[in-house]
Amino acid sequence: MNTTTDTTYKMINTRKELENFVATIEYEKAVGVDLEADSMYHFKEKVCLIQMAATNVNVVIDPLAIKDLSALKPIFKKSEICKIFHGADYDVRSLYRDFRIAIHNLFDTELACRFLGFPETGLEAVLQKKFAVTLDKKFQRKDWSRRPLPPAMIAYAAEDAGYLLPLAQSLKAELDEKNRLGWVHEECEYLSKVRPAAVNNQPLYLNFKGAGKLDSRSLAVLEALLHFRREVARRKDKPLFRIFGNPSLLELAGKKPLNLKQLERTGALSPKQISMYGREMLKVIQGAMKLATEKLPVYPRKKTPRVSLAVAGRIKALRHWRDKQAQKLAIDPALICTKALMSTIAVQRPLKVSELAAIKEMRIWQKKEFGRDIVKVMREE
Repeated sequence: MNTTTDTTYKMINTRKELENFVATIEYEKAVGVDLEADSMYHFKEKVCLIQMAATNVNVVIDPLAIKDLSALKPIFKKSEICKIFHGADYDVRSLYRDFRIAIHNLFDTELACRFLGFPETGLEAVLQKKFAVTLDKKFQRKDWSRRPLPPAMIAYAAEDAGYLLPLAQSLKAELDEKNRLGWVHEECEYLSKVRPAAVNNQPLYLNFKGAGKLDSRSLAVLEALLHFRREVARRKDKPLFRIFGNPSLLELAGKKPLNLKQLERTGALSPKQISMYGREMLKVIQGAMKLATEKLPVYPRKKTPRVSLAVAGRIKALRHWRDKQAQKLAIDPALICTKALMSTIAVQRPLKVSELAAIKEMRIWQKKEFGRDIVKVMREE
């Protein structure tokens, strides 16, 4: 197998160039796809480059220059063309969020590596293992929204997509040999349907690690500070972490400084941050401290449903079976059966293979490959 890639690429900056490119690849069997975004540098992240590679074709598409990318939609929709990504979850969500591009016939090489039991599944490690290729990641954390982009950055972006086709070909052969290709195809089908989280009006602290340990007053302070940070980040067009880190806000929520001296003593902010935002933050904290007790937030506690001894025994038996199976297959046990799925199976206790059809959380490949084993474990418990 030829594992070398042509590093020559074409930059696409106009809709006409994009349409010409689409015409050249509409009969290809597979296309490698990679993205570069700017989440490290802006409040609202966006896709800044789309890299695509097919046989003898390697392009870098600039979506900041081409406002209408609808010409790409038929390629991503066409089931006859396999779209190859590495670690597709973020890319699938981003393409749909920014361009409403939905993907049919996706193959994720990172997921394939996990089902083959690779200890490291990052693209850099995988290419080193498979092809003895060393990727230079010096531009990985750069600002991809800047224009013009230096040629060296564009060349760097073009490189990864070119390796995806030979990598997918090699991984599919390995999976087929181990009779796991169908497993990955089904998982990729589910992966192709992930979507960005919907905007909601839930409190910000619900997605903040450590918030659950705070009392109601501290939670009110944290929520006020989170809204303040978001507003500053939006105004300055910077990501949240570049305004204040989460540990700083958690500490301020706990200590609740009410004047500049108290704020300085917390050590939560740098002198520069105090100079820029100190007085505003104190007003925010003071406002939260004045909230009436009945208006204070209460962190929602999910009560863990109590399971009977019989169900607990079945979960334990399933875990024992699963871990032995994972060891035999040399893959992560969670790929065979997650904790949540084991609990569902244990509660429903299917005693016939046909009864597995009622467990919607199970994949078809799981029922086909391990259904008889699972039913046997349930019968014995």
